[in-house]
Amino acid sequence: MAAQAEYFIETQLSNHQKHYGSFTFPSILSPNPKSSPSSLSVFTEAIKSHKPFLDSLLLKSGALLFRGFPVKTAKDFNDVVEAFGFEELPYVGGAAPRTNVVGRVFTANESPPDQKIPFHHEMAQVPEFPSKLFFFCEVEPGSGGETPIVLSHIVYEKMKEKYPEFVDRLEAHGLLYTRVLGEDDDPSSPIGRGWKSTFLTSNKAVAEERAAKLGMKLEWLSNGVKTVMGPIPAIKYDKSRQRKIWFNSMVAAYTGWEDSRNDPVKAVTFGDGQPLPADIIYDCLKILEDECVPIPWKKGDVMLIDNLATLHSRRSFDPPRRVLASLCK
Repeated sequence: MAAQAEYFIETQLSNHQKHYGSFTFPSILSPNPKSSPSSLSVFTEAIKSHKPFLDSLLLKSGALLFRGFPVKTAKDFNDVVEAFGFEELPYVGGAAPRTNVVGRVFTANESPPDQKIPFHHEMAQVPEFPSKLFFFCEVEPGSGGETPIVLSHIVYEKMKEKYPEFVDRLEAHGLLYTRVLGEDDDPSSPIGRGWKSTFLTSNKAVAEERAAKLGMKLEWLSNGVKTVMGPIPAIKYDKSRQRKIWFNSMVAAYTGWEDSRNDPVKAVTFGDGQPLPADIIYDCLKILEDECVPIPWKKGDVMLIDNLATLHSRRSFDPPRRVLASLCK
């Protein structure tokens, strides 16, 4: 891979990477000072010409952070995403309130800055989830606001070692997710996406049809709709890396799906409807925190996450902060 040095160089970010034998998590790429990009078009062309290298690095490390490249606006970010050539995934069935900015670029979860967003694989609670997701820092945080990331197979291994019976039960029964949606978006809630934007319609019959395609059951209420998803697997097998992964929204739902409509303890159960043990959930949260790498955002940063390899979260922050996202099939 020495030839890649003509454009990309791998750099180190002290205290914000973990070293796992043959690879570093995440991989951090910067422009080679000897061939520093003078324009966005040079960067996007380099992405296209170095695609096999970038794909293999993502397969190995699970996340790539591009730092120091000339990406300034949402439109620039959209061009970067397009350069990778991944197919867009429409945001149908997700919980977070988001706004389309330009092209295939959306705001990241717009929940209030004082709220943490717990660890999750993007849209793990629905059958059709993105395989990859991009984040872009348009405005860096006043303070805080890091995006901690953690390798999913490490979490699975730690949980399997510590709670083998619990993990066996998860593998046997999967998980059931329940969430009550209002009619319109509630920006004060981290799961405040209303049913109209969740299903991209104001027609209840169309919403039911789209929910059914996701395997989701709807129960209409006077002030919204109760959604039940599952049972769906809590553990998946990552074929490309040949390992089991902790692919679920269990901790996120149990500790974070809380607002005026939702009780987080009831938001997720075993697939057979039995309650989850609180002590194990909170110990899983501790494992996630212990194993994670918090990524501090700098203006212009672009992060590419393999959604099968890596969970992500968001720490609370002091404004301003604007991070945009794009989801890929």
